[in-house]
Amino acid sequence: MSKITSKIELNVELDENRVPEKLTWSAEDGGITNEEAKAVMLSVWDSNTQEMLRIDLWTKDMPVDEMKIFFHQTLVAMANTFNRATQDEKMTATMKDFCDYFAEKLELKKK
Repeated sequence: MSKITSKIELNVELDENRVPEKLTWSAEDGGITNEEAKAVMLSVWDSNTQEMLRIDLWTKDMPVDEMKIFFHQTLVAMANTFNRATQDEKMTATMKDFCDYFAEKLELKKK
């Protein structure tokens, strides 16, 4: 029996100071090939050390207003994922309350 694998690829173009200038990503199973992105946050769980490993990158031309929206949407997605993973409705509601607070304080408009 053969195993099925799926590949997600990130490519980072750096300037002479090793600051990201361009980010692209591909996910063949999702039909995505070299799509440009302005930011990426990747978290990986190391079960042996019980630690999260992270890669947070954004291009130097990522607008601050878009970064604020990106963070808000990431927080909302984390709350939703937490709910799916744990079924902890009470903590999910608390997390979503914080997401609402975050958006309100940053004066983010819903689009």
